[in-house]
Amino acid sequence: MPDEPQPGPDDDFQEMLRKLLSGEGQIDPSQLAGAAGLPNDPAAVAELMSQLQRAAQTGSDGIDFTVTADRAATIAREGAEPLDPATAQASTQAFQVAALWLDEVTTVAELTAAPSVYTREQWAKATAPVWSQIAEPVASSIATALTEAIDQRAPEELKAMLGDVSKAMRGVGGALFAIQLGQVVGQLAKEVVSGGDVGIPLLDEQVAALVPQNVAEFADGLDVPVDEVRIYLAVRELAHARLFRSARWLRLHIISSITEYAKGVHIPFDRVEESLSGIDPTDQEQLRDALASGALIPPRTPEQDAALARLETMLALVEGWVDTVTAAATARLPRAGAIAEMVRRRRAAGGPAESAFATLVGLELRPRRLREAAAMWQRVTDELGADQRDALWAAFDLVPGSDDIDAPESLVARLRDPSQSAEDDAFDRALEDLLNDATDDRPHEDESGGIDEDPGTDGPSDGPATGPSGGPAAGPAAGPAGGPQQ
Repeated sequence: MPDEPQPGPDDDFQEMLRKLLSGEGQIDPSQLAGAAGLPNDPAAVAELMSQLQRAAQTGSDGIDFTVTADRAATIAREGAEPLDPATAQASTQAFQVAALWLDEVTTVAELTAAPSVYTREQWAKATAPVWSQIAEPVASSIATALTEAIDQRAPEELKAMLGDVSKAMRGVGGALFAIQLGQVVGQLAKEVVSGGDVGIPLLDEQVAALVPQNVAEFADGLDVPVDEVRIYLAVRELAHARLFRSARWLRLHIISSITEYAKGVHIPFDRVEESLSGIDPTDQEQLRDALASGALIPPRTPEQDAALARLETMLALVEGWVDTVTAAATARLPRAGAIAEMVRRRRAAGGPAESAFATLVGLELRPRRLREAAAMWQRVTDELGADQRDALWAAFDLVPGSDDIDAPESLVARLRDPSQSAEDDAFDRALEDLLNDATDDRPHEDESGGIDEDPGTDGPSDGPATGPSGGPAAGPAAGPAGGPQQ
């Protein structure tokens, strides 16, 4: 009878992984569930183990974010109240009033789809895909770092046999991150009052939505009738949705800017080892802190700081425009000022779920220059009117930049007299040409296409001004390619 095949090192590692996920290893599944931010109850533990087993068995280069939506919906259902018909009808009527008032103060076109009323769970499910898109680069980086840590630790003779194990551990790491993200999204669903409340476009460009349960809780903190609060928040939400529908480029620009920023988050395996080196694997609190504290996210690079500044400027411009339009549209509400102040305070403070997202992905969602951006939009409105203000969203190149937020009077002057701006650009180009000619001692191309070895003997050319590369002279320094100067 032939000898039974002996288990190899790879089989031993797979068996260890199987025991870990089945609860036979040294780490209790309930402690691993706690590390993922799940409650310590049998159903949550069983769900986590099932998800991790599936991730280990089907490990791939991508991250399975279906668990994010599932976990978010589960969290959102906790303490949720059913949507009663009377509240739904009141919300629909608030949107109807909001649409009429917005028509009076903005030229941005109305939505073609009827606004929606969401439960917390519906908000979580509707926004989970965008959250996953934003966080995917960071999740992949963490999973890659875990895989590299295993490869670096393994003896040379085992590396050829660890392929499946590394893939399994990558899947487990990605699943843990996706579950943690679902925890954040589910908690956010208990805090937001509308689809655009977070500031980034989480819903489709045609969708505006209120979350009535959260609207009622928001109104509880104010000495204002809930009907007024509902109308005010409906105006804000509808203004936000209208802007993204009208400026078709805006949603793609913001989402791609966030994902590009996240792609710059690269986590070296030694950072994983450093962050986890002092942790007792049986200590549930330490494990949770390591996963949720952001300790694995490295400090931002200068390139990321610059990208973040550009993103914050655009988010501030969006929110500032919404604030300005909302203030004008709700002027007839008796307590609009009190509601607006509560919105500003709430937005400035953020919430625990936003803080959790910031540590998980390394990205703050709240723009810091919102008040200044709102003041700029108000200045443009007062000086030039709503038509010219709203026309600035027609194309990316027209949108004001950081310098305009700092000096709105210059923006107004430029918009009032475009010819002056053209003259300034021409002067800048001529000055740059002069400086280039004074410092460029390289051979110049003569009018016949030959090389003039002595450019100082024949006098200036009658041809068009050229830059140092022979092409048309560049204008003043611009911001990022295709975007406004920052």
